[in-house]
Amino acid sequence: MADGALFVGWNRSATGREQQAMNLFMQVMEYYGELQKSGRIESFEPVILAAHGGDMNGFVLLRGDAATLDEIRREDTFLSHVIEANYCLEGFGVIPGYLEDGINTVFSKWASHFS
Repeated sequence: MADGALFVGWNRSATGREQQAMNLFMQVMEYYGELQKSGRIESFEPVILAAHGGDMNGFVLLRGDAATLDEIRREDTFLSHVIEANYCLEGFGVIPGYLEDGINTVFSKWASHFS
């Protein structure tokens, strides 16, 4: 059961780097598929947001074991994708998060400060 998440978000492709951004997106989707097939992540969900005037236009949510997601974030392939994304996308970021039992753990620790 997934207790961790990686939120990979972006605003838009950098001007003049649209094709590179599209190629990277396709490579990353294949890579995430391989991670899921091998059992290293539980799932991933790409989302493109409707026009809304904000500074986030898409994201991918990866679900899995928090410790395994932390390992993946430090691996060469993931880091290479992050480096290239920072070059061809505006507003790119990777944020670890908590799901399911991970949420319970965080809230328990938070609540302990008020007991």
